[in-house]
Amino acid sequence: MKALLLSGGLDSTAIAYWFKEELQFAITVNYGQKSADAEIAASSKICKTLNLHHEIIEVDCRKLGTGNMVDSDAGLDFSPMLEWWPYRNQFLVTIACMKIIKLGINELIIGSIKSDGNHVDGTKEFYIELNRLVSMQEGNLQIRTPAIELTSVELIKKTKIPDSILFWAHSCHTSNTPCGECNGCKKYMYTMQQLGFD
Repeated sequence: MKALLLSGGLDSTAIAYWFKEELQFAITVNYGQKSADAEIAASSKICKTLNLHHEIIEVDCRKLGTGNMVDSDAGLDFSPMLEWWPYRNQFLVTIACMKIIKLGINELIIGSIKSDGNHVDGTKEFYIELNRLVSMQEGNLQIRTPAIELTSVELIKKTKIPDSILFWAHSCHTSNTPCGECNGCKKYMYTMQQLGFD
């Protein structure tokens, strides 16, 4: 059985559509990010359309975050980008695994893509190590990143996701309504332009 870590952004939405026949659950985590409400709303619409059981996990980690995904405009000196949140992907995968192991799921799919390699916890090597760590523990869960070598544009073209579902995606890092300025919004606009939407 398989579950998807679903943020409601372009990439995880495309992967939800790609694996819709294999997925039993989608997991969305509200960890205190400023765009949590919009991510949950987008993910809920996507799951309803794709007939996926949607699990929402609430864990407030705002005091542990840095950068513009929380109420701080300052990152750490070694932050690779302003929205970087220390150990975020490791945390999200761990939280999702804690939930899905009780549901009888044995594989968690993650929506990381090639450009996520701008920070270490978005790289192929990171997920290989994370899979090794998770799978060695009781339950033998597997972590899978099927789009890790694709760009967003390549992923969306590969999945042939309908526009009507893709347009529900929420990619803003700083708000529940698109700010148009953060890296998430810029990536969304660039991807849509590359796909022919002006």
